[in-house]
Amino acid sequence: MKKIMFNDRFGLTQAVLDGRKTQTRRVVLQSVIDKYAMMEDPTLIDDARYDVGEVVAVAQSYRDCGGFCKNGIPRWNEIAISVGAVSAGWDNKMFVRADLMPHHIRITNVRVEHLQDTSDEDCLKEGLEWDGVASQYYVNYQKETGRKMFLGKTLREAFGCLIDKVSGKGTWERNPYVFVYDFELVKP
Repeated sequence: MKKIMFNDRFGLTQAVLDGRKTQTRRVVLQSVIDKYAMMEDPTLIDDARYDVGEVVAVAQSYRDCGGFCKNGIPRWNEIAISVGAVSAGWDNKMFVRADLMPHHIRITNVRVEHLQDTSDEDCLKEGLEWDGVASQYYVNYQKETGRKMFLGKTLREAFGCLIDKVSGKGTWERNPYVFVYDFELVKP
C-alpha cells in the first residue's frame, strides 16, 4: 500500500479526515513532461502516482494515530510493536509505514490539467471554506485552536494563495501541469 501526505500546517490532513477535502493536485515533474513531449501519443496519465480504485493510506505521524485497533489494543501499542518505541515516524509522517495508518482514501478519478484550469467547484473540493462574517475563503491552519488563515475573497484567489503556500511561491503563476486526484475517505 502507498501513502499520501497532506499539509498539516494548513489543516489539510484534518480536512481529508473531516470529509471537507476530496480532491488534491500534485505538480507533474518536468522530467515526466519532457519524456512525453517526445512521444507521438502522449498519455501523461500513465505516470500518475496513484490509480483509479487504488486505496492509499493517509500519512500521519505515529503520535497522531491514536485510538484503538479492531482487536481493542491501543494503536500506539501496535505501532510500537511494529516499529519500536523510538522511531522517526513518531513525530514525522514522512517516515511512517503505510500499513500502520488508520485512515485511507480511495482514488475515484485521475486527470491531468493546467493548475489554473481548476474550477470554482474543484477549489471547494480542495478544502477551502467560506467565512460569511469576514467575506473570505479560508483554511483552518491550527487544529488545536481552530484559527483560520484567510486566503482570498474569490475561490480562485484563495486557491492560488493556498497552492503558493503549499507548493512554493509562484506556483499558481507558473501554471504547471498537475495530476488531479479525486478521492473518498474509506470508512473502517
